[in-house]
Amino acid sequence: MSAPLVEIKNMDLAYQRQLVLSRVNLTVYEKDFIGIIGPNGGGKTSLIKAILGLVKPLNGSITHTLNRADIGYLPQGSQVDESFPITVSEVIASGMEHGLKIGRGSARIRRSKVDQALERVGLERLGSRPIGELSGGELQRTMLARAIISAPRLLVLDEPDTHVDNQFETELYALLQELNNTITILLVSHDIGIISPYIKTIACVNRDLHYHPSNEINEEQLKVYNCPIEIIAHGPVPHRVIKEHIHK
Repeated sequence: MSAPLVEIKNMDLAYQRQLVLSRVNLTVYEKDFIGIIGPNGGGKTSLIKAILGLVKPLNGSITHTLNRADIGYLPQGSQVDESFPITVSEVIASGMEHGLKIGRGSARIRRSKVDQALERVGLERLGSRPIGELSGGELQRTMLARAIISAPRLLVLDEPDTHVDNQFETELYALLQELNNTITILLVSHDIGIISPYIKTIACVNRDLHYHPSNEINEEQLKVYNCPIEIIAHGPVPHRVIKEHIHK
């Protein structure tokens, strides 16, 4: 097996002396596709921030075989001022500022990279559109293209389906599955029912972390992993799966 891209050992993480993650262990290898699930406030985003180097562990260690240009990041929500006069192509191109080492004179190469990213996320006809005129799904596609334009080895996504329609949600996960042929992916989600067909393994985070080496998980395993989330089955009508019970 190749060397891990990210290795976390016995990591504690705290904000203002308040422990948010305790003795976390996780190893991320090339072409992993890990779904990170857990309750709100359980530490999912904090784990991502530690992996991105935005916060430092209180104890333990986190090591990389990556540099900054090797990591693409799609944060929760657009985090874009939609009133700012900037086009879709310009937003995507900004992802090269800390990624590909392309000189200022290489306008043709930059244009080609932007066009490739636009096509990959299905926005090839919207490159010149102002971001303020985009739908929620189109804006999220734009931010995904920005995250992958520098050809990262690791792509980190924090609840990328927030505020998007069902059609885009399905297309997004199909695209991520395709990207996983060449890119390692960490995906934070609140809905294991939606992401389970696409991910390979699961990390349950609720202050600590339990790694599940499969994309299939049941209610009893979630209890053992201290991960109190609901399993929702998605068919023609989304519905919760409720255990059989007797009315008294």
